Amino acid sequence: MIGATAGAQTAPDRSGQVDLPTERTDLTPEDRARVEAVTAPTDDFSKAENFERMSAGAATSLATVNTNAFSHPSANLSFEGEQDFKVGNGLFKKIWVPAPSSTQASDGLGPLYNARSCQRCHLKDGRGHPPEGPDDLATSMFLRLSVPPKTEADLEALASKTLLFVPEPTYGGQLQDFAVPGLPGEGKMRITYEDVPVELAGGEVVTLRKPSYSVEDLGYGPLDPEAMLSPRVAQPMIGLGLLEAIHPADILANADPDDRDGDGISGKPQFVLDPETARLTLGRFGWKASMPNVRLQSANAFSGDIGISTPDVPDADGDCTDRQVRCQEMPNGVQERLGATEAPDPIMELVTFYSENLAVPARRDIEDPQVLRGKEMFYASGCASCHVPKFVTSRDAGRPEHRFQLIWPYSDMLLHDMGEGLADHRPVGDADGTEWRTAPLWGIGLTEEVSGHTYFLHDGRARTLTEAILWHGGEAQAARDAFAAMPSDDRAAMIRFLESL
Repeated sequence: MIGATAGAQTAPDRSGQVDLPTERTDLTPEDRARVEAVTAPTDDFSKAENFERMSAGAATSLATVNTNAFSHPSANLSFEGEQDFKVGNGLFKKIWVPAPSSTQASDGLGPLYNARSCQRCHLKDGRGHPPEGPDDLATSMFLRLSVPPKTEADLEALASKTLLFVPEPTYGGQLQDFAVPGLPGEGKMRITYEDVPVELAGGEVVTLRKPSYSVEDLGYGPLDPEAMLSPRVAQPMIGLGLLEAIHPADILANADPDDRDGDGISGKPQFVLDPETARLTLGRFGWKASMPNVRLQSANAFSGDIGISTPDVPDADGDCTDRQVRCQEMPNGVQERLGATEAPDPIMELVTFYSENLAVPARRDIEDPQVLRGKEMFYASGCASCHVPKFVTSRDAGRPEHRFQLIWPYSDMLLHDMGEGLADHRPVGDADGTEWRTAPLWGIGLTEEVSGHTYFLHDGRARTLTEAILWHGGEAQAARDAFAAMPSDDRAAMIRFLESL
């Protein structure tokens, strides 16, 4: 899988609207040889690879590791870029308030929302977590909602990709647990856990916790009987611009949806509509790769999480539905003198720039013998088949600091069947109810330092990296079983390797 060579000139799709090259169009023959050599999977685990410490190439942060480790700018930003980064940081932290307000540049919150700022979900630009106890708010975690298609219009919208899912008719695409004064919130997510013991080689027993989800205190009537619920925790913000800068050909080269090579790994791309071109392009962001770029990901978060309209998602009512009449009648924060939306440009430009340039910290302990042994186990167990270690970004990337960088995200950016244990049974575009995008692993070893917890996976069910691995199934079942069968010293080494990322 790693370094597979693509043969076709464009990526096929049933709609015929996609036109993505499956060969690098940005490289000279000399460049191509260099890229193939440096991204080839290693077979020497006696020492670290060249440039391995610099996870994000020249953009890597070399700052002292502390709770701010995910909040530094790309190290290769210009002086002007650092200035835009700092202004974008201020807007990322900005607390929005309900309209009307005397702070007219900050009003428009909601009417329904999950958080009052981007930072409230992505605290310290890190990973969200499930509520810790009955009184803890689920600010950095929420429920996605949808229903199966019910009409011909629904089926046509899904087929054309103008919709990736059908929103729940009353509550929309996301459960918002907060509302502005005068409105009830939509409801409260409730989680119950069941203990699942798993025995590893050597007799060690690890107890997994299997979650179940429901909604209480519904504010607008019952959910549709066929409503599908899918939990999401906020993902780390580091390295997003570099992930966007990976050439599509390098992502498509690892796709094997029909598993023609018979290795049990059948990653497939998510194709989504590009709103600027009305053509299909690669989805890269979100747990199911449903967003094509950082700007659109940010705009949808503004709308769904905070209820703030932007030029990209201009509805000032946020996720209010036609059945929530009072919600739609609430005042909004549009100031015509500032723009036609509550967060007009340059707000979106600056927040996008900030989000694209949060630096990945440098690797640690890369020459440590235990880390090197763990890396060998990571490769030997097959984890690197999906968590592809490295890419060289496009020479044509939109921002100069992201161009032609050797990066180590440990993700192929593709969808994979992760088995029944992790299934949410909620399709999103090309992703069915068992499929998830391979999560990038860079920075994962700093989760506790930055975010103050060690909860992993899409819903934070895993309390350790060991638990996260043991939840893997489907295409990852063989890798999971290989980890479970390792001697305890090798398992510890593999965890140590992950902690070094």
